[in-house]
Amino acid sequence: MNMLVTGGCGFIGSNFIRYLFQDAPDFNGRIINIDSLTYAGNLENLTDIAETFPDRYIFVHADICDAEALAAVFSDHGIDTVCHFAAESHVDRSIVGPDAFIRTNIIGTFNLLEMARDKKLKRFHHISTDEVYGSLGPDGRFTEQTAYDPSSPYSASKAASDHLVRAYFRTYGLSVTLSNCSNNYGPYQFPEKLIPLMILNARSGKALPVYGDGKNIRDWLYVKDHCRAIWEIIKHGALGETYNVGGDHEMENIRLVEMICDLMDDMAPLPGRSPHRGLISFVKDRPGHDRRYAIDAGKIRDELGWTPETTLENGIRATIQWYLDHSEWIERVQSGAYREWIQQHYQ
Repeated sequence: MNMLVTGGCGFIGSNFIRYLFQDAPDFNGRIINIDSLTYAGNLENLTDIAETFPDRYIFVHADICDAEALAAVFSDHGIDTVCHFAAESHVDRSIVGPDAFIRTNIIGTFNLLEMARDKKLKRFHHISTDEVYGSLGPDGRFTEQTAYDPSSPYSASKAASDHLVRAYFRTYGLSVTLSNCSNNYGPYQFPEKLIPLMILNARSGKALPVYGDGKNIRDWLYVKDHCRAIWEIIKHGALGETYNVGGDHEMENIRLVEMICDLMDDMAPLPGRSPHRGLISFVKDRPGHDRRYAIDAGKIRDELGWTPETTLENGIRATIQWYLDHSEWIERVQSGAYREWIQQHYQ
């Protein structure tokens, strides 16, 4: 297998590559990682993989919106499988500047589909989000049959890319599978997202900004569990099918932040052992903030035998420990443009 992983220097993509090489004994192929190294892409995420597997891991610095560069990658490396992570994925950024989301998430996906069609790939797996379904009421969960109702430029761009992938299956017979996941967390997540932002602000004694009343509910999925699900879908998923991947851990945002605070009290106490909960600060809600997401992962459980293995508390504890142990990585990713973004939008 010669697998092209797009966006492999980002959070989930780098964890997936790491999973295949370190935790998937049935993977014996090569990975060609293509990433444009935008603000959230970090080569350092995979330094050890590049050193340990020099014959099986190749990095190519290129943009999926560059059709000529993509053609060269497919030809030079004999790509037969694609796992497509590359995307602009931060809701707040999509509200301020939606153009990058349209370009990467729609045009970039189109370019990949065209190359996959030309090369007649064995498998094209597309990673998407539960945000395409919109907002839920207090009951029920999203299934694979739930109608799309995106609320932000980000989720609308991902919905469009999902429809393109399905259209290429129906129109051209391309061997595709799709997955829509709930909120991921874990090592290497860029600090603009909720969980790492709370951990790092708490570590530094800074305010913990919580949107609105904090009652928005999300389903949380530990990234390694997600990576295991993706690999099962690539190996055994039915062509043309979509699989919802959820952690079965629903929680209000404020309760999640309080959990992080309580764990930080134990793992990284503030001076004088002041409770981290005292840092919580409610801020103006974002436009179009969906109230609740929840995934029904029954299909992937019943058809492929996948279930999440990591409890939310254990996953949050492991994630906190990872960030506490990787201060140098944090310092490097929090420099420059990232700091400017945080100062502009969260302070």
